[in-house]
Amino acid sequence: MEKYDVIIVGGGPAGLGCALTLASAKGRFDWGENRKYLVIDNNSSDLLKAKLNNVPGVKPGSLGKDAINQLKEHAKMYGNVEIIDGRVVKVEGEYKNFKVITEDGKEFYSDFVVFATGFHEFNIECEGVEVIENKKSPRPGKVQLKVDQDYKIKEGMYAAGLIAGVSTMFAAAAGSGVQVACNIQAIMAGKNVVVHDVPDNG
Repeated sequence: MEKYDVIIVGGGPAGLGCALTLASAKGRFDWGENRKYLVIDNNSSDLLKAKLNNVPGVKPGSLGKDAINQLKEHAKMYGNVEIIDGRVVKVEGEYKNFKVITEDGKEFYSDFVVFATGFHEFNIECEGVEVIENKKSPRPGKVQLKVDQDYKIKEGMYAAGLIAGVSTMFAAAAGSGVQVACNIQAIMAGKNVVVHDVPDNG
């Protein structure tokens, strides 16, 4: 049985922002070594259809699909992130012993689970998850999961991005994923930590 430290459901800006931040602790902290992260993506992110003109740090006119591909390659650069295609249908278990099941019957195990599925619907069977109306959506009929101030659903389980109720903006969604990663890293490290890099000559 292969087990991951964190399984992220969704490969949009929130999910990939979370994966990238988690991965970047490798080589920086003892607690960040020998960690494995899995992103399960069904390739339905709204960013794939977007053109980006108002994202901090992104060249105006960039295509969302290119930004997604760049984030995927960046996350995989650390060697501890696996990204696979799939649709998750069920999550069961508890902190340090979650089982994530895809529609083709594959099973994956992890300590933590992060939902970063967007706000169109949430059809994953999972005990303890409450689906509510999305409060930040500019359009009616969108959903979010009930989370606390740390984007936590219950112990070991988080939501990030639009499904956590943040605004429908690239930077907001990505930042939410980054914050969830920082929250998880704090548990791994036993204290609040942030992974910062400085130039080699700095």
